[in-house]
Amino acid sequence: MEKPSTLLDKLWADHEIFRRDDGTSLMWVDRHLVHEGSHHAFAKLAARGADVAEPALTFGVADHYVPTRGRADIKDPDIARMIATLEKNAQAHGLTLFGLRDPRQGIVHVVGPEQGLTLPGLMINCGDSHTSTHGAFGALAFGIGATEVAHVLATQTLWQRKPPAMRITFEGDLGFGVTAKDMALGWIAELGADGARGHAVEYAGAAVDALDMAGRMTLCNLSIEGGARFGMIAPDAKTYQYVKGRAFAPKGDDWDAAVAYWATLRTDANAPFASEVRINASAIAPTVTWGTSPEQAVPIDADLPDIAALPKDKRAAAEAAYDYMGLRPGAPVAGTPVDQVFIGSCTNGRLEDLRAAAAILKGRKARVPGLVSPGSALIKAQAEAEGLDAIFILAGLEWVASGCSMCVGMNGDLVEPGKRCASSTNRNFRGRQGLGSRTHLMSPAMVAAAAVKGEITDVRTMGET
Repeated sequence: MEKPSTLLDKLWADHEIFRRDDGTSLMWVDRHLVHEGSHHAFAKLAARGADVAEPALTFGVADHYVPTRGRADIKDPDIARMIATLEKNAQAHGLTLFGLRDPRQGIVHVVGPEQGLTLPGLMINCGDSHTSTHGAFGALAFGIGATEVAHVLATQTLWQRKPPAMRITFEGDLGFGVTAKDMALGWIAELGADGARGHAVEYAGAAVDALDMAGRMTLCNLSIEGGARFGMIAPDAKTYQYVKGRAFAPKGDDWDAAVAYWATLRTDANAPFASEVRINASAIAPTVTWGTSPEQAVPIDADLPDIAALPKDKRAAAEAAYDYMGLRPGAPVAGTPVDQVFIGSCTNGRLEDLRAAAAILKGRKARVPGLVSPGSALIKAQAEAEGLDAIFILAGLEWVASGCSMCVGMNGDLVEPGKRCASSTNRNFRGRQGLGSRTHLMSPAMVAAAAVKGEITDVRTMGET
């Protein structure tokens, strides 16, 4: 009898072309996503006089550096040059480009699923660490470095060593006001920023099954913040429903054949994992980061941890984080004042995220300024059709164009030094949102609650307007 296989085993076997004696595999890449930051890889290609091996499988997106305001006349010459370079490379190599003048433009990890480029069973790579987002569809998806980007451009293949498999099972149901963002921050806080180091994480359990695709993408997106190589979720009827009819999705008989294959992409009973973790989903509360690593997070109803109570290897980092963040151990996290808020990013810039935030802000005024950047131009248009933009604007927040925006602090959207931001993004590293910025990660609804109160607030106490 065949040995039971994990989802990772099946996806890896389907893409492995050759395995060297040292265990490193040459893998076929089904989708290669590039952005304006990929110009170094194209330069390497040009230096060799080489062409893109598979232009039909390579897609460009303008997202990281693009401004969310004043796009008609980009003031920063470096950013303007990067965007122009992406356009020239896409034209020269015959690539599909979701550029600034394209109505489908957006963040790469939002556009891929939105356009049906992201499909179960594919291997998807991009020169961006949060490529793990696409694993929500049962895809083998992970970020790669500039040299690897050049290799994929030239060969449509990638050398990789298969990681060990880890399964995180969320048992039971999530409570009111608890989201996939809280699930992710919760497990990272519990296991640590290296808790899944180097592993391929498969998420399972009733709480994962109950998530919509937006929630599953959020969960997989944050996998790398816990040290994972990537995250994934087996495809199911929700996955098929999301994908069906999208621009690049299979059609007709191809659709039926695709679904038949996708249905096989599940971990077999008794398949072995290198590591297993079980988490009680009903015990998860809305979660907020307090430090400078995603693992430095607590439930909203908890106090900030005592340094002496932490493991010895965590104390120095905690002390440094308290100093940088201007916080003190033992204080409640709820009630911490914020100076501004941000809603957006590849983690939480989807339509479902905007709806959740707008539900809290409707009929209310924000006490602090903030920025709302949809994950794509199509999401922006749909949000405007639903009147969500009016809710944000009436509340006092700024409604801007799609892009990575304030998540990365490299496009003009910044948090000023010493200012504290409630953010729906994925990283709270020092200076991530701007030099000296102080970032608290939380769900979009929690960000909206913080905007209304002017402080970190338990969204479950907000009630109806």
